[in-house]
Formats: sequence, C-alpha cells, structure tokens
Amino acid sequence: MWKIYLARFKRNKLALTGLSIISVLTLIAIFAPYLTQYSPIEQNLLERLQPPSAKHFFGTDDLGRDVFSRIVYGTRVSISVGLVAVSIIVLIGTAVGLISGYFGKKIDLVLMRFVDIMLCFPTFFLILMVIAFLEPNIYNVMIVIGLTSWSGLARLVRGECLAVREREYVQAAQVLGLARRRILFVHILPNVIAPIIVSATLGVGSAILIESGLSFLGLGVQPPTPSWGNILTSGKDYIYLAWWLSLFPGMAILVTVLSYNLLGEGLRDVFDPRMSE
Repeated sequence: MWKIYLARFKRNKLALTGLSIISVLTLIAIFAPYLTQYSPIEQNLLERLQPPSAKHFFGTDDLGRDVFSRIVYGTRVSISVGLVAVSIIVLIGTAVGLISGYFGKKIDLVLMRFVDIMLCFPTFFLILMVIAFLEPNIYNVMIVIGLTSWSGLARLVRGECLAVREREYVQAAQVLGLARRRILFVHILPNVIAPIIVSATLGVGSAILIESGLSFLGLGVQPPTPSWGNILTSGKDYIYLAWWLSLFPGMAILVTVLSYNLLGEGLRDVFDPRMSE
C-alpha cells in the first residue's frame, strides 16, 4: 500500500507544492547563520526604521535590527514550536484514542467524557488561560499547545480504532490469544496511521499560527528572541510609517501555514482518494 501511496503522492500537485515550500523553510531554519550577515538581536539606533534596500532586504525595525535576519531566525522558532507541539499532540491523542477505541465500555466512557470537556473550551483561550499562570517562553508555549490540543486527534483515532477493531484479522488475533499490546501496536495502529499523519501535518500549521498569536499578544516567545509574532507586535505601532514590519512577518506566517495545509490536504487525498471526489 505504501508504494501505491507514494505513486499517488507524486501525482498530487498540492502535496508536492506544500512539501517543496516546507523543505525550503526547513533549509532556511537549518542554515540561518549563513543566510544573513546581521545578528537578529543586534541593535543599531542610527539605522532604525530603514525601508527595504540592498543593505537591509526587509528593512530595519524601531531598534535598528535587521528584519530579514529576524524573520530568518524566526523560522527556527516557528518550525520548532510546530513540530514539538504536534509531537505531544500525536503522542497523547493517539494513546487516548487507541485505548478508548479498543477497550471500550467504562474506559471509553470516562476518556470520551474528558475529551468532551476539553472540546468545550476554545483551544486558544484555554492556552491563554494556562500561559497566564506560567512564565511565557518558547518551551512553555510548545508544551501548553501540545497538552491542550490533542482532544480532536483522540476522537479521530478512536473512531478509526472502532472500525479496525471489528475486522477479521483483529478478531483472529484475539481468538489466537495474542497480547492486547501486540494487537494494538501491530494490528491496529499501522491501519490507523494514515489519518494520524494527515492530522499531524495540518496540526503543525495550526500550532505555528497559535504561537504567532501568543507572541503577538506578548505571551509567547519573549524578545529579544526573534519570532514572527513579536516582530508583528513591534510593527503594529508603526503600521503607517514602516509597513515592512507588518508585511514580511505576516507573509512568512501565511506562506508557512498555507504550505502545511496544502501538504495535509494533499496527503488526505493520497490516503483516501474518495475525499477528493
């Protein structure tokens, strides 16, 4: 099946476009020190609020820092937050969904009622509430996004697990007396991995958007560490005087989130072609 998926992926222009953009962004994050001669935190008040030029491609901010270097280094922050947060989401959501879907009965009832309670709270406001009691930094942002955003994936995995649990090969494994752990991780998990991959890919874009929102509000990554969100924060005070402070980080967020959404939508069509009909 994975050979079939790979063949479909190569024919899917949306997925290839998203993957190409993500690959470029990843390379930018890895080789950030080699892409700019300026430090993202070095101030030069003599060159504050300079427009884009050959010397400063994206201009400078109110403290004379090079905006291009800050956006390049901010790529590291955004991608790191997205990947770490989604890793936590996948770990918790998959575990809860598998346990709830396979064991059912009282375990399913308790876990799903807890998931329902989590879903009752708007995710962003729940994150705001938790961050308000913690020190706002990149590590807390990663952990809080991951710990508050897994409930949707848990319901998805539970539904897939319920369907797979009734298939003949799973019932045969139960009759043979195989250990529950083996049935879960060998017979069920590989057959629900496709929707998990799609959900995780889309989740990276959502996590990046949440981190940018938190940083914009001053509750995410703290200055002088560059983040697309806190670059936007400094830009809002100079929106009419220095348009580049809002345009370029906004475009960076747009392109990154859009690329992960394109990849996620493409992977969904690859794993389930009926969704594209």
